[in-house]
Amino acid sequence: MTGRLAGKVALISGSARGQGATEAAMFVREGACVVVSDVLDDLGRATAEALGDRACYVHLDVTDVDHWQRAVDEAERRFGHLDVLVNNAGIGIPPHPMVRTTEEQHRLTMSINLDGVWRGIRAAAPAIKRAGGGSIVNISSIDGIVGVGYMASYVASKFAVTGLTMAAALELGRDNIRVNSVHPGVVATPMLDAAPPAVLERLDRLMRQQPIARIGRPEEIANVVLFLASDEASYVTGTGIVVDGGHLAGPWREPID
Repeated sequence: MTGRLAGKVALISGSARGQGATEAAMFVREGACVVVSDVLDDLGRATAEALGDRACYVHLDVTDVDHWQRAVDEAERRFGHLDVLVNNAGIGIPPHPMVRTTEEQHRLTMSINLDGVWRGIRAAAPAIKRAGGGSIVNISSIDGIVGVGYMASYVASKFAVTGLTMAAALELGRDNIRVNSVHPGVVATPMLDAAPPAVLERLDRLMRQQPIARIGRPEEIANVVLFLASDEASYVTGTGIVVDGGHLAGPWREPID
């Protein structure tokens, strides 16, 4: 531990498992106290218990305004203040044509991926301001930068998070609150594990074409989230950091002699 987050208190949504749990563990190792939050209560409690006294678990459905307020209140009650919010919770649906996406699928995707981030910022920003300022990190995606066919609702939600991040940075900067987004490529998480075999095969082909020819690891995303949460990023706000193995740079090609 190097103490990069020493004395800070963080609330991380969707942190019972996968990337969020990796972020929580890394934050605790770097000196922070962490509120683990999710709808997966058994996994969430186990994750918090494994992290020791500097972590606790709160049930949080990001579609529920009251849940958000209770999570923020618990962070202040348990640890005294709140310095960092990581809007990590998200959902994906199997790729298929937009015209066959149901109203319910679209609304659920937007409610979690976009509105959940909006609700989190609204709930946490006053507490972070009371603490003297801090950092909000929103997990978007490379699909929030470029379009992807057959994933219209997901892409729309992540593009919106990218824009919301910029708008929030402009509003909250004078309160000493930095707001940034992280844009992962394909990462080995439970969400990826649940993808249909045909999707996994397609992703494997795509990964072999990018400069770093493999799927990303959760800790590689968490390292960037850690940087943005820390005082090392004190002059970074309103921007996004892409962590995708060079995927957006274009496909790798054999060198020409």
